[in-house]
Amino acid sequence: MMKEKQGMNQSEKAHWDRVPIVISFAESAAFAETHGFVGTQGLVWLEGQRLVPRDRPSDTVYIFMHPASTLQLLPMPIALADAGLHVICGGSRYPKNDSSLIMEKVCYDLSRYVKWAKEEAGYKKVVLVGWSGGGSLSLFYQSQAENPTITQTAAGDPYDLTAAEMIPADGVIFIAAHLSRAETVTEFLDPSVKDELNPYNRDLELDIYDPACPNQPPYTAEFIDRFRAAQIARNRRITHWAESKLAEIKARNDGEVEFGFVVHRTRCDVRRLDPAIEPNGRRVLPNALEESRKANTIPAGLARFCSLRSWLSQWSYDRSQAKGPASAARITRAPVLLIENEADDNVPASHGPTIFAALATKDKEMVSIEGATHYYFRQPEQMQECVDAVTDWSQRKKLLD
Repeated sequence: MMKEKQGMNQSEKAHWDRVPIVISFAESAAFAETHGFVGTQGLVWLEGQRLVPRDRPSDTVYIFMHPASTLQLLPMPIALADAGLHVICGGSRYPKNDSSLIMEKVCYDLSRYVKWAKEEAGYKKVVLVGWSGGGSLSLFYQSQAENPTITQTAAGDPYDLTAAEMIPADGVIFIAAHLSRAETVTEFLDPSVKDELNPYNRDLELDIYDPACPNQPPYTAEFIDRFRAAQIARNRRITHWAESKLAEIKARNDGEVEFGFVVHRTRCDVRRLDPAIEPNGRRVLPNALEESRKANTIPAGLARFCSLRSWLSQWSYDRSQAKGPASAARITRAPVLLIENEADDNVPASHGPTIFAALATKDKEMVSIEGATHYYFRQPEQMQECVDAVTDWSQRKKLLD
């Protein structure tokens, strides 16, 4: 109760209100992807929140969305609402559970919030704010809204975004975001795993979290190249297995349609132990080895629980259709602001510049906030600098009065 009361006091002090959003639409599905009512009765339900300043009407709304997380309690959306901006935090049909998530369907879910904002809430301009894992989703959405091409999921199931009549956003902001789920998980896969069914069977030469590993930081360029190649190879092995298993299920045609599996050890990155690799202002933990080993194996790890189709759609290095640079290369009309947090310890330093270089639109800007961490935790000055960058850019692009 205390936390709930504090949250209410915060919005009272900030002069904005949380207003629930519930969106439903009909969609037929061959089988239920999520537990419970959603998707099982021919309907999809989406739940979000609108953060609405009480005395500051606006024709512009900033939409946050992450494929699987809910963002309405995180610092960035709240800071924009505190600054008087109208904000929507949209939840996908897979809130807080990405084990069966299909990126193509999440893209459509985002389209429903954009449509609702313009046609139901009356906003004239919509700006997508892709924070963290929402960055590549925003790029994916905008690329398909500007020039739709997808007619099936990565697993080959029909899902036609070309007929979805998605409304392009008027602008896109990419904040502290990684390349994509597929590319990021590949850079985090533990390449030492030799047997997916027995993660304790590992290649010692690639097992950087084992003190007995002959390769220790600072790592050589040769070892880093070998490590990265082994990570991609592991991703491809899982993809090949998933495709073969799905083909086997389809061939049996006995009523079974999916298969769940576990991907072990998905938080293994040489950058966590060697700050000289893609250096930035990130803090190096004194117990980095111990913390990294824990992160590599916890049940809440990236891609830990998957279905065959979800792996192909969101995690497969070769099959995912939502990879950030590829989406960025298809955005030609919308202005894009990319904000890089210079001390980010979650998003690798190379990801922001890679996205920026890939953007096809000529109307693009990049801002780096010195000392800013991923969540701006206890960093009011850096948070304010980010808010100022968003509002300044929005006003210059005539997206905000």
